[in-house]
Amino acid sequence: MAYDVEIVRRAFIAFEHRDAGALLEICSPHIVFEPVTARLAAGGEPYCGHAGMLRYLDDVARVWQELRPTPDRYRTGEGGLVVATGRVYAWGVGRVIDSPAGWLWRVEDGRITYGRVFGTAAGALEAAGMLTPDA
Repeated sequence: MAYDVEIVRRAFIAFEHRDAGALLEICSPHIVFEPVTARLAAGGEPYCGHAGMLRYLDDVARVWQELRPTPDRYRTGEGGLVVATGRVYAWGVGRVIDSPAGWLWRVEDGRITYGRVFGTAAGALEAAGMLTPDA
């Protein structure tokens, strides 16, 4: 499970630096990714596969001048689930976001197969079945 968290940490670094090579290295060719940017730039549709992840990075560059996810806590669950919670800061296209966030990831065989961004830590924890009174 610690290895799964390390994969997710690498994903955050790749996202922040918009490093396509590093991102594709740790993403499954069949990844499904559901970020906030999908609602703004992709008609709400998730980004699928390596081509989708490249499109995501292009959309991020178009929509956000800066996008900085800042996870500060990680939890692991069964089946390769990793939930990261923290904050996200973004600005561009007439909007600024500085808010709490939660990220739900699934890691299989050392590669990310699924990712979804939530507007709250509780949303990600609930989706992963990890929401507890002390969450």
